[in-house]
Formats: sequence, C-alpha cells, structure tokens
Amino acid sequence: MYGWAAAGLVLAVLPFYLDRFWLQAGLFAMAAALGAIGINLLTGATGQLSMGHAFFLAVGAYGYCAFAGDGTDGLAGLGLPGWLAAVLAVALSGVAGGVFSPIAGRLRGAYLGIATLALIFIGQHVLFNAHDLTGGYNGRAVPPLSLFGLTFDDSELLVAQVPFGAVEKLWYLGLVLLLAGVVFARGVLRGRPGRAMNAIRDHRIAAGVMGIPVARYRSSVFVLSSMYAGLAGVLLALVFQRTVPEYFGMALSLEYLAMIVIGGLGSVAGAVAGGVFVSLLPQLLNRYSDALPLVSAPGTGGIAPGEASRYLYGAAVVAVVLFLPGGLARLAARRPGRARKPSHPMNPTNPTHPTPPDTSSTEPSGEAR
Repeated sequence: MYGWAAAGLVLAVLPFYLDRFWLQAGLFAMAAALGAIGINLLTGATGQLSMGHAFFLAVGAYGYCAFAGDGTDGLAGLGLPGWLAAVLAVALSGVAGGVFSPIAGRLRGAYLGIATLALIFIGQHVLFNAHDLTGGYNGRAVPPLSLFGLTFDDSELLVAQVPFGAVEKLWYLGLVLLLAGVVFARGVLRGRPGRAMNAIRDHRIAAGVMGIPVARYRSSVFVLSSMYAGLAGVLLALVFQRTVPEYFGMALSLEYLAMIVIGGLGSVAGAVAGGVFVSLLPQLLNRYSDALPLVSAPGTGGIAPGEASRYLYGAAVVAVVLFLPGGLARLAARRPGRARKPSHPMNPTNPTHPTPPDTSSTEPSGEAR
C-alpha cells in the first residue's frame, strides 16, 4: 500500500521537474498501456486473437477530431465541447466494435485474427481517401480538450511558479484515465465476468456446458476492448496534436500484440508494463542514438531507432515465450518473500503431509475400454 502511494506521489510531481520530451514519452506510454489493457482483456483473458486493434485507435482519434472540430480548417466537424467529443469518440469505437462483434462472437483463433486484419485495410483506405473527414495523407489537426474550464493547450498556466503547457496538463489527465482503466479492468477480471472469460479461454466447450453464453461474452469483451482502444486513440491524438493515417497501420497492431506477450497475457499489470516497454523503447533509442553502437538517426546510415526497436521487440517476445511464459508480470510475482502456493492440497489431519491424489474415479486407458 505504501509503495503504491509513494509511486503515485512521484508520478504526480514529475511535471514539475521533467522536460517536455520525458513527459511526452510518459503520455505515449500511458496511451499504449490503455490500449494494451483492452487487447489483453480480449486476447489474454478470453483467448480471442485480434489483429485490428489499430483500427479502433483510429476510430477514437479521428472520431474526437470530427466531434470537436469546428470546420474552420475546411474539414468536417460538429464543434462539440472537448469533453463531450472525447466521450462520444470512445462510444463510437464501442459502436464500431459492436458492429463487428457478431463475427467476433462466432470466430476464434486464427480465423478471427484474419477477419480483424480486414479492418486495418478498410480503415487505411478510409483514412487516406475520406479527405473531408480525415484530411487524407496530411491528416488533420486535433482540437484541444477543455474540461471544467481548463483547456489542455500550450497556453501557459503557472502552478507553484512552474509554467504548465499542454503536456504538463495532459499528464494528469493521462494518469487519471490510466488509473480508471486499470481499476475497471481488474474489477472485471476478478469478478464473475473474468472467471467466465478465463473459462472460455481455457476450454470453450466446457464453458458452454457450464451455462456460460460463450458468443455473448466474446462479443461483449470485443466491444469493451474496442472502447479501451478508442480511449487510447483519443489520448494519443491529444498528445500528438495531429492525426496521421500512416500511424494507424499494421505495425501498430503488431506492437500491441507484442505488448501483451512481453507484459504477460491475462494480466492488467503486465499489459501496463508491456505498453510502457514497447512505447518507450523507440523513443529512448532515438534520444540516445548518438551514444549507442549501430544505432543512428534516421537517414544517416546504420540502423534507425525504429528498426532497432522492432528487433528488440522480436528478441523480447522470443525470450518471453522460451524462458518466461508469464511475461514481466510473472517475473514480478517471483520476487523474494512472496509466499508460494503448495503444489498439493494439505491433509487436514497432518498438515505436513499432502493428501494423496484420489485415483478412485480415474478413467481407464483407451486400451482397456
């Protein structure tokens, strides 16, 4: 408890000491963590493979621009208040997921992955060609968010004699959104929905026999995952201050899959850790490319930071699959001092000896039948 309080205090005071680069990198990590939580609920907890997560991030980002834009830039916009536009953008992502959810409720594994892959191609076509809505190749500017009379733009606000710009203001918004996303996801996984999702992931037929509506749960989790992605897209748009279609492509969906594998499938904390790792790595490589061997700034020869980060993602995924199946979350669970669960149930008459397994109901082998 005290450790969490100390971590929260440190995160709260960071805008007073860090420069714009580190705060912006932290905001990218928060947005990535939100999106990773969403896809981890779908893939890690329910066992549904999705390759179209980037599509729903794009829906959230461009939906916010369309709802909040006032049309002065020649692009479509409703001119709604920023907070309302953000809520509607997240809801729009959920609607998009709901339209696709009947397919998600009936397909599984590679079949669902291929079906969601089509969303990327459809989304890229729309983003590049719907010029009046998306701005085409050049994208569109993102209107600043206004909430409770505070505008999250670069107009300076003095707080304890420290000038707060857009990044500093968005830092606290990102913390609140990430905390809310973590708490809600943990509540889902620890309750009855989480147990049903895990049962569907482990054995779909057995879950149906137990009375769990498999198709309905799969559809619902797909919608929830889409809304998490939409929220991450809104936060990304506010940080970038401009939406670009190329960003929401196949590579982004693969990065989100790498996040949950590296962090730990089915773990909220693992999703956050994986999101922070994958989002911060290319930025750190770009920042310190001059001091790293074989890594150089883009266009100057050698390995670009983006390429180097993808190599490291791949190496991390292979290492996790081979040596740490539970990801970073499992590594944290192995810390010294944590009590280990017994591998066998205890004998109530003699707790020092485990109860022998009950073999009375063991089925005969196939040869004996």
